[in-house]
Amino acid sequence: MKQNKNLVPGTIYWIPYLFPAVLIYVVFMAFPLIDSLRLSFFSGNPTGPKTFVGFENFIKLFTDPANATRYWGAFKNTWIFFAIHMLVQNCFGIFFAVLLTNKTMKFSGTYRTIIFIPATLAVLITGYLWKLILNPIWSETLLSKIGLEFLSRPWLGQESTALLFVSLVSCWQWVGIPAMMFTAGLQNIPDDLIEAGHVEGAGAWTIFWKIKLPMIIPVVGMVAILTFVNNFNAFDVVYAMETVNGAPGYSTDLIGTLFYRVGIAGQHPVGIPDTGMGAAIATITFFVLIVGVLPVLRATQTKDS
Repeated sequence: MKQNKNLVPGTIYWIPYLFPAVLIYVVFMAFPLIDSLRLSFFSGNPTGPKTFVGFENFIKLFTDPANATRYWGAFKNTWIFFAIHMLVQNCFGIFFAVLLTNKTMKFSGTYRTIIFIPATLAVLITGYLWKLILNPIWSETLLSKIGLEFLSRPWLGQESTALLFVSLVSCWQWVGIPAMMFTAGLQNIPDDLIEAGHVEGAGAWTIFWKIKLPMIIPVVGMVAILTFVNNFNAFDVVYAMETVNGAPGYSTDLIGTLFYRVGIAGQHPVGIPDTGMGAAIATITFFVLIVGVLPVLRATQTKDS
């Protein structure tokens, strides 16, 4: 059969199909990112003139006592927020995945749906509902009827417990995503390896640690990266359950809420946004994400290869 020389070579035939996606990425992702880097070197409010100040915003962020206190407090809380998700959300995700891939378990499809349903709900709705559930005024009557009245405490009103419960609510909502990713990874493990482990006399615990977990290390790395990026951009769960000020006493203040107050809404009591300072916070967060993601991504690629 004679080939048509006018056809586009197969190696570049798919390039035109990338244009829409590249255009959307450039307009809505790349350009705002580059522009935020530019804004970090300027001062002024969104509607007024901008003045080039160089690295002054970064210097003020780390040297001014008020700015530095709020930033390092939010930075610490964000790492705690991330650690709780890694220990609770992702560990439960692996646990659920192991159960769901057990061939002896019945109705596994139903359980997958139940686990994943919270991830389909709006964060503002679930956050507000959990705020009501954790409110002792609402929960005291119900808990007293089942003998658990000692749990009726102002968990969200105490600085020592507010961040923990906000984090646990977030873990409850998003545990379905790592659970499904781990489930897909476990299902790709050849049955021959599992059967060989049983033949050698290995128990379920040994098979998990020696066979299953090493085989899904790339998935573990990807889940860790997604958790890290999402947690450092978290905002809505704190907004729904507490306030953008990270109440009580800034104990739930995250990088996302700090950026919103400084760069978008404006700090109390002035209420005038400082786009330059907000862009500086966003720029630092961007580089923190790069520093945190690249080693995990590199290790994951090494394991995958």
